[in-house]
Amino acid sequence: MKRLKYLALIITSLLLALTLTACGSKPLSKQNVLTNDQKSKTITWGVKADTKLIGLIDVKDGKEKGFEVDLAKAITKKMLGKDATAKFVTVTSQSRIPLLKNGNIDAIIATMTITPERKKTIDFSKSYFDAGQSILVKDNSSIKKVQDLNNKTIIGVVGSNSVENVKKFAPKASVLQLPDYAQALTALKSGQGDALTTDNVILAGMAVNNPGYKLQGKAFTVEPYGIGVNKGQDDFRKAINKALNELEADGTYNKLVVRWFGNVSGFNYKEVLRK
Repeated sequence: MKRLKYLALIITSLLLALTLTACGSKPLSKQNVLTNDQKSKTITWGVKADTKLIGLIDVKDGKEKGFEVDLAKAITKKMLGKDATAKFVTVTSQSRIPLLKNGNIDAIIATMTITPERKKTIDFSKSYFDAGQSILVKDNSSIKKVQDLNNKTIIGVVGSNSVENVKKFAPKASVLQLPDYAQALTALKSGQGDALTTDNVILAGMAVNNPGYKLQGKAFTVEPYGIGVNKGQDDFRKAINKALNELEADGTYNKLVVRWFGNVSGFNYKEVLRK
C-alpha cells in the first residue's frame, strides 16, 4: 500500500508539472514583476509590523501604519496610477529576503540597510532613508554624545553590530547585550545601563512610546535603507527609483518625513529631508 501511495504521489506531481508547462507558466525568477503588477494594478510589499513610526499594525483597525507604509503607497500610485493598490505582507528581519525570493512579495521596504553582502542575493533601489545609529537616554542624562559613554554601560541586542560600532567611539564603555529590544529597554529603565543603542528611527519609536526618554546626539554611523527586489528585475527596480525621484521632487517625501518624525524628541528630522 505504501508503494502504491508513493507511486500515486509521483504521478500526481508529474501531471502537475506537465500542466504548468502546458499553460506556459514561468518560474518566479523568470517572470516580469513590473508587467505583472501593471496588469493587476497592485504591488505586494513586505513591511515591518512591530516598529513604531516605520511599520506597525494598529490594534484598533488592524492596518499597517508608518513612514514606510505611506511611502510604499505613494510609490505604488506613482508607478501604476492613482487607482492602484499597495498590498502589505508582514515580514521580519529574518523572513523578508526568503519571502521575496519565494515570490510571496514583490518588494521589501522594511528598514533594510543596503550592504555588499545583501547585494549578492538581491538588488536594491536607491536609498529611500538615510538612517544612522544613535543612543537613547533618560531626559536628565549627562550623556550628550556617543563619546560620553566611556566608563559607562551601553545596552544593545545580541546579534546586532550596534554595540561594536559604539565601542569604536567609546572603547572604554561596558557592554550589556540582551535578546531583544523590549528587554533592552526594560534594562535601561531599571538603571542597568546608561544608554541603549540601535538605528535612530527605531529608537525614535521607543521615545514616542516612553515619555522621559529621548534620542541624544547626532547619528554616528550611516545606514542607508533601500527597497529590496529580486535579481533580474531591473525594469521594476528602475521604475521604483523613478517614482522615488518624483516623490522627492514634488515634496511628497519630505511631507511624510515631517508627518512621522517631525515631533520626535531628540530626532533631527531635517537631517533626512531630501532636496
